[in-house]
Amino acid sequence: MYDLLGRELATLLNSEIEAGEHVVNWDASNRESGVYVYRIVTENHVETRKMLLAK
Repeated sequence: MYDLLGRELATLLNSEIEAGEHVVNWDASNRESGVYVYRIVTENHVETRKMLLAK
C-alpha cells in the first residue's frame, strides 16, 4: 500500500500463492480517509490501482 506521494505504507503479502481468488485485509484504522494505491505483481504482469478509503 502506498500513499499518493509514493511512500510505502504497508506490505500486505510478500510470497508466492496459488492462482485463484484471494482476500487480503488491510487494517487502515490509523489512516486518514483518502486515495491510496496498491500494486499487484506477478511473474509477468504488474498492475497498479487506486483505492478510496472512506471513514
